Amino acid sequence: MTRPPTAAQRRVIDAADPVTGRLRGTESQLAALVRQGLAFRHPRPPHDHFLTPAGHRTREEAVPATAAAPGTPGPATARDTSGVFTARVGGEEAADAGPARVREVHSAWQGLLELRRMTGTGGAVDRPCAWERTHLVQAAALALEAAGLRPAGPDTGTGAGADGYRVRATPQPEAVAVRAADASALSRCAATLEKAGWQVSEHAEPRTGARYLLASPRRS
Repeated sequence: MTRPPTAAQRRVIDAADPVTGRLRGTESQLAALVRQGLAFRHPRPPHDHFLTPAGHRTREEAVPATAAAPGTPGPATARDTSGVFTARVGGEEAADAGPARVREVHSAWQGLLELRRMTGTGGAVDRPCAWERTHLVQAAALALEAAGLRPAGPDTGTGAGADGYRVRATPQPEAVAVRAADASALSRCAATLEKAGWQVSEHAEPRTGARYLLASPRRS
């Protein structure tokens, strides 16, 4: 069984970039994380180190969860208790949507494109990377928010907050559900995700007939 990371290694993991997983640490710390399968050294210069999916899971286990349990449709907050950036999935309490947030989202999206470039075949950025496949809801929400689409506000039971997108996990592997206020908004969400490298199909709820999207990261 792999030994758990030391306190010093844990600090390196916790300080990783929340989107790209880029690590900063001493050579010995980074090499130890590689041996444990928690990080990998990028083959191209400058040979930075990044968290593997196992490393991301280790990092998240140490952060208080803000998303709902699997199978429950609760949203994550716009920032977790450590202040780390998270994309808005829809349904969060009202939060700052000013220039600072716009810059923050843009930076996160550019970081994700860089991660695609560094880990993809031939430096391509048109297909989702491994991080996105293990963080489906956050990845889809980031693509939508980075394109300027607005997440839904909290549902008060009176219809308030119903406008905007909502991204939720589904029982299907590698698929998220995306809902929006009307057909036009749903169409914009579909076009945005397709441009970001996702496969999108539209479906109807069996009982209500409400339209929604199923989106999965494209592989080729």
